[in-house]
Amino acid sequence: MTWRRLALLTLVLTGGMSGMAVEMAGSRLLAPYFGDSLIVWANLIGLILLYLTVGYYLGGWLADRMPRPEVLFRLTAAAALAIALIPMVSRPVFSLAATGFATARWGLLVSSFLGVMLLFAAPMILLGCVSPFAIRLSVRGLHATGRVAGSIYGVSTVGSLLGTFLSVFVSIPTLGTRRTFLLMALALGVVSLWGLVQTLGRRGWLYALIPLLAVLLWMWGTGGAIRPVAGLIYEGESAYNYIQVRQQGEEFILKLNEGEGNQSAYHPDRILLSRIFDYFLAAPFFRPADAPWTLERVCLIGLAGGTMARQYAAVYGPVPMDGVEIDPQIVVVARRYLDLHVPSLEITIGDGRYFLQQKDCRYDVIIVDAYRPPYIPFHLTTTEFFAEARDHLAPHGVVAVNAARTADDFTLVDALASTLKAVFPTVWIVDAAESHNSMIVAAAEPVSAADFQQQSARATHPLLVEVLARTTAHLRPFTSATMPPLRDDRAPIEQVIHQMIWRFAWEGEAPG
Repeated sequence: MTWRRLALLTLVLTGGMSGMAVEMAGSRLLAPYFGDSLIVWANLIGLILLYLTVGYYLGGWLADRMPRPEVLFRLTAAAALAIALIPMVSRPVFSLAATGFATARWGLLVSSFLGVMLLFAAPMILLGCVSPFAIRLSVRGLHATGRVAGSIYGVSTVGSLLGTFLSVFVSIPTLGTRRTFLLMALALGVVSLWGLVQTLGRRGWLYALIPLLAVLLWMWGTGGAIRPVAGLIYEGESAYNYIQVRQQGEEFILKLNEGEGNQSAYHPDRILLSRIFDYFLAAPFFRPADAPWTLERVCLIGLAGGTMARQYAAVYGPVPMDGVEIDPQIVVVARRYLDLHVPSLEITIGDGRYFLQQKDCRYDVIIVDAYRPPYIPFHLTTTEFFAEARDHLAPHGVVAVNAARTADDFTLVDALASTLKAVFPTVWIVDAAESHNSMIVAAAEPVSAADFQQQSARATHPLLVEVLARTTAHLRPFTSATMPPLRDDRAPIEQVIHQMIWRFAWEGEAPG
């Protein structure tokens, strides 16, 4: 194999790897400001496909007019430069985007989002040029066109696979999003430099400035917070989320992705936090008046920073609890900053539904608070999942679900309550006064308001008495399904939340 053939195949491999790594890292670059929703992914994937389409056409056009390898290597060198600049250029754009979210001005929000998307136009169009250009340089006769094209696209696909898995499982969790961009820029820049030195001689060494820039930005250009905000004491990235911990007065708040909701809270001197979390302490009291009051085991699906686990331990004592959290980095952060040290809590890293399927255990309370902002995983919202949860309840047990809403938009609450009503005979809703959230409680047997009040009269802990009084003040029955129940085969939970987001964008009131 000649150096030219080897250089072309190496460039095709590196180009495919860089393209997918930029796409995966791009989603993480957007998450702190726009979230990790399907809307963001649809825009990101759709626009990148558009950019690649333009690149395919442009690369074929250029290859027919200037079929020289140095032209291709110059294009990829320019792509490497554009990739290296993305983390630096994105900062002022993100500042503008943050203002758009904060003020809920729709025009600014759209323009900022499109501005972020434009960051990926240059590198992805240039990377799209690689395969058609490489095919044109490799073809020596019509009889070999199919074989050459197949080998080029095969090598590019292998590179794409490497870029996907290396970025997701290695570089983003280990090095971070910004350095993932710089790593790809460095790799693409070095391969381009090799080809240019071979084709241009001494003049090719001028392009050594591009990988050198990537190295300098690696050393000095990635400092500072990804998304600077007041009170920031920790930020980091995991395979699942962009994670922040902010301090507000004496309280520590866990925020994920775009940070519009509070996933957990911790106050070193207070158990009750005047947030939705407090109301879940009342869940065990939704049982018939003549049922014995016991609390022997609790399951928390969506443990996050462990707010409810700490509250249950403080109010109910060392009741055994299973906490399920899919993101191990959140648990690490919570132990460090949110005092997640509950002796009676056993933490499992994994999916909540899979956990229930594998666990042979009965619970008095199953709490579902598994937001991955702004969504609830759809498979944790269906009749099949709630039937699985019901089968894991002890006698007189309940399922309690956290649902986001706005002051006058209860679409998500109604969707979840309707689904629970298809599985459980009794569904109650507690609309928290302190936040735009509701607690939906489903009991496996008929439970009336009088039952709840008689059970509540047994409470002696002063904090519990306070929570039960607040719960009673905001309690309402859910009597009939207002929406079709969500099922595994059809659970449009994303569309429900999208509608709430659009209404927020126009009206300026955020859910959750």
